[in-house]
Amino acid sequence: MFDWPLWLNISVFIAATGVITYAGSKLSYVADRLADRTGLGEALMGAVLLGGSTSLSGVVVSITAAWQGEAQLAVSNAIGGIAAQTAFLAVADIVYRRANLEHAAASLANILFGALLIALMGGVMLAATAPEWSVMGVHPFTPILVIGYLGGLRVARRSRERPMWKPRQTRETRVDQPDETPPGERLPALWGRFAALAFMLGTSGWLVAQSGMGIAQQTGLSGTLVGFLFTAVATSTPELVTTIAAVRNGALTLAIGGILGGNAFDVMFAVAADVAYREGSVYHAITSHELFMTTLGMIMTAVLVMGMLSRQEHGVGRIGFESALILVLYAVGVTVVAVSG
Repeated sequence: MFDWPLWLNISVFIAATGVITYAGSKLSYVADRLADRTGLGEALMGAVLLGGSTSLSGVVVSITAAWQGEAQLAVSNAIGGIAAQTAFLAVADIVYRRANLEHAAASLANILFGALLIALMGGVMLAATAPEWSVMGVHPFTPILVIGYLGGLRVARRSRERPMWKPRQTRETRVDQPDETPPGERLPALWGRFAALAFMLGTSGWLVAQSGMGIAQQTGLSGTLVGFLFTAVATSTPELVTTIAAVRNGALTLAIGGILGGNAFDVMFAVAADVAYREGSVYHAITSHELFMTTLGMIMTAVLVMGMLSRQEHGVGRIGFESALILVLYAVGVTVVAVSG
């Protein structure tokens, strides 16, 4: 789409973002029902299926950008999505009026996903600062990150089956309990709806990737700036929509699990980008801007995890202190990237 006029690239970008918003808005209910029907629970369902499916558009962006040699756009899209989606939880905290969201939705699985996310982003930092090794253009840290992600999912599932730690129950704690099955609801039909919506997200993500790179080339903006401020936010729109929808439906554990699990899956964007990038290791083709974003995402996630552990019941007005700090950190990050990118 580089040959398309700028106005057409912008139009495609906006239209594809609209489709992502529509499909994402439908996923929350379907994922909540699947969590109850399959017995996986909201945290694991949110982290694996909801988080993974809403991230499809983002992974398409990173793979497409890396294949076309846009390493900075590929990685900044992944890492920028993590920062944006974490900030979305702070927005959801404002929407949830009864109590601090991190207090009401604290669960062992979500805390484990937060720790896994920090570890995976640390792995990206290690790969970027380690010697420039590669085997057939793939860095040795890439398979290690995949193994770490799969191992984290296994630990989270075991923690649901045999929890060794539980949050203290308060009047504002929302426990993940299955709802009654509506009459006539069929499990294959739920899976079919889920697959159709996921396909819509993936297709729209490819359009966002092509139009976003076209805008970057035609406006002279850097791939880092476009990735962090445009494609990352656009492809993260499903997370915002599904998170707010889940909070309004009372599926609080699903909301946080979808963000943290989706963010952990987003690190796999960098893994996929390393495989797709044919000019060597993608980790060594990025700049200090991408490393800055990775560090920012780690700090924002750490604040979120500490919020779930400290479990402040009420903050100031309609937002908890950790949510306010997350928004401040994201605003600072956006400002730094915009000024220096």
